[in-house]
Amino acid sequence: MSHPDRIMRVRQRLDAALDPVRLEIDDESEHHLGHAGAASGGGHYAVTIVSERFRGLAPIARHRAVYAALGGLVGTDIHAISIKALTPDEERTSG
Repeated sequence: MSHPDRIMRVRQRLDAALDPVRLEIDDESEHHLGHAGAASGGGHYAVTIVSERFRGLAPIARHRAVYAALGGLVGTDIHAISIKALTPDEERTSG
């Protein structure tokens, strides 16, 4: 079951904090039915975010920036999240 309101909240927070040039949010919750996170109501998401703000940041710092942007959504609306965080240059050369 998809939760468009959750995805909208995630999108709003990431847009505001990281000004992405591309942002994809995939709800993978249905693949985790029966998992403890699904039982508690938290969703499972895969995020691909491309932002100039990641320039010069190590991968762990990029992930920290995403988690900081999401704030209180992690642990409530979001049980698990997979993050792919790139600069625009990295996206151009990887694809």
